[in-house]
Amino acid sequence: MSTSHASPSPQLPPPLKPGDRLMVVAPSGTLRERDNFVRGVGLWRQRGYQVELCSGYDNRWGYLAGTDQQRRSQLHQAWADPNCKGVLCVRGGYGGSRLLEDWTWPNCEPKWLIGFSDVTALLWSLNVQGVVGLHGPLLTTLVDEPTWSIQRLFNWVEGKWDFPPLKGEGWGGGKAEGRLLPANLTVATHLLNTVAQPSLDGVILALEDVTESPYRIDRMLTQWRMTQALSRVKGIALGRFSQCEPPPGVPSFSVEEVLRDRLSDLGIPIVSGLPFGHDGVNAALPVGTMATLDGDRGILRTISQG
Repeated sequence: MSTSHASPSPQLPPPLKPGDRLMVVAPSGTLRERDNFVRGVGLWRQRGYQVELCSGYDNRWGYLAGTDQQRRSQLHQAWADPNCKGVLCVRGGYGGSRLLEDWTWPNCEPKWLIGFSDVTALLWSLNVQGVVGLHGPLLTTLVDEPTWSIQRLFNWVEGKWDFPPLKGEGWGGGKAEGRLLPANLTVATHLLNTVAQPSLDGVILALEDVTESPYRIDRMLTQWRMTQALSRVKGIALGRFSQCEPPPGVPSFSVEEVLRDRLSDLGIPIVSGLPFGHDGVNAALPVGTMATLDGDRGILRTISQG
């Protein structure tokens, strides 16, 4: 059976306001997209925020942005600082889960943690502590977002929930309500049955991935099935599975065929093609607030939208 970690009722951090101090950390892969990073920091500063780069944000240790201790120290420094109201992640890649071995979140007022992809590990761990984070653009991907997506990100952290629901392709299954739990599928699969896995009871999973062959997606979803991790999930919202096409000339299912084969028999609402994930629009999604998923109409709506 899947391990189920009971979490406190998720708490939204206080809304940000221009002038607030935000800190930049690199918990995962080493910085490669420097131009995009500088422009991403610029967008937050143009909004009026004081953005401080943690010392070592551009470190390199193999494929990681510094040693585990260096990266863990950045995260701890930012989270424990009472004057820091939000933490912006540089990029994804790999390495966030390494920080969670023997990790304890500093006991302080909740603050915003923003990122996606490998940052799933930190967002899920934070959710176990009962704090809502934001699955959304990283500093290296923010500049590629359309205006409405950037505005949606700012709206979320500033407490202005006046944006429309997300629309995708409904696979049927009716309507469900539950806590929204966005994630990168690969990262989340490797968090199953660890201390960083939130309770899956009654959640709406929102999954995306990048550069994974269809057979690898199949293998991961089969792991979810065999651990019974999907048995208490109320609905599944699928974002973009980009660069997941099979190699030419190799017998294979398409990624959509794999998703349908592994998920469509669960008897729960499923919506695919939602605008979040890599290589395209990555609409910000809260990690742990209530949401509704309409599998017939293809709509994902966070409850705080009214």
